[in-house]
Amino acid sequence: MRGAVRTDKQRHRQQFLRLLLSALLFPLLIACTSDPQPPLRLGTNVWPGYEPLYLARDLGYFDDHRITLVEYPSASEVMRAFRNRSLEVAALTLDEALLLREAEIPIKVFLVTDVSHGADVILARRGIDSVDALRGRRIGVETTALGALMLTRALALHGMTVDDVEVVDLQVSEHETAFLEERVDAVVTFDPVRSRLIDSANAVEVFSSREIPNEVVDVLVIHAAALERTPATVQALVDGWFRALDHMQTSPQSAAQLMAARLKLSPEAVLASYRDLVLPDRRHNRSMLDAEDGTLYATAERLESVLLDWQLLKGHVDTDDLLTHRFVD
Repeated sequence: MRGAVRTDKQRHRQQFLRLLLSALLFPLLIACTSDPQPPLRLGTNVWPGYEPLYLARDLGYFDDHRITLVEYPSASEVMRAFRNRSLEVAALTLDEALLLREAEIPIKVFLVTDVSHGADVILARRGIDSVDALRGRRIGVETTALGALMLTRALALHGMTVDDVEVVDLQVSEHETAFLEERVDAVVTFDPVRSRLIDSANAVEVFSSREIPNEVVDVLVIHAAALERTPATVQALVDGWFRALDHMQTSPQSAAQLMAARLKLSPEAVLASYRDLVLPDRRHNRSMLDAEDGTLYATAERLESVLLDWQLLKGHVDTDDLLTHRFVD
């Protein structure tokens, strides 16, 4: 009898240990077999209009979400990575979004980051003080949609075409060096390069986006499949963006200090760079992205007309479902 009792106790003890082990291993098994959602990878080039994204990251607004910011040397590299699906989200100009649409890449524009009112410029050497004086000169430009758009619009407004100048294809990361080394006479560029060339090389501004209002608009573009797969993360991205804008409003010096190192500008120059930018708040975003209001759709139509005129687009681009205000409401 005593032996039989010991056997029962051993059996019960083994059952208990098995249950305990199962309880301990169950969470690990779930973790190993579940398929966690991939991070939302967002690509940008260096530009003050995108900098609130990095400010939001530095302030910890994305800490609870899998949002990864990736910096590229130029918009061309961002476009290439987005096309290759190395990115789920890209920070681009609206005209670049039209090029993606033309390539039949399913995308959505879900946030307007900024509207340029003088932040994009053509800078020339001292002594070249007008667009007319660019005739026959070497102009450095990133020949994606924005660079080409700025140059061709500037020339057209002064009765010229690209045949009247010598176009030098340069990535944004090459603008400053090429100008300082006198390999070009002018560049189509933007901050932080703009501020540095004006300060260090006495560059002269001969044209700016102020002369083509509401045509240079920066947006966040996402692959449609990624939008449907990770809506909560997209919402966290948008909310973090607006929290960063609030921080810039309430604590401008603190924000400028954080952004200065990345932009390689002084805090004062960082604040100055935003004077020529409009950063739409939620309400402004809502109206721009709303089909009934039609603000951004109208801008897209104007851009399409310009891009078609200069053969940057091959044909009409259907923008009926390009925009969504779902995440700014």
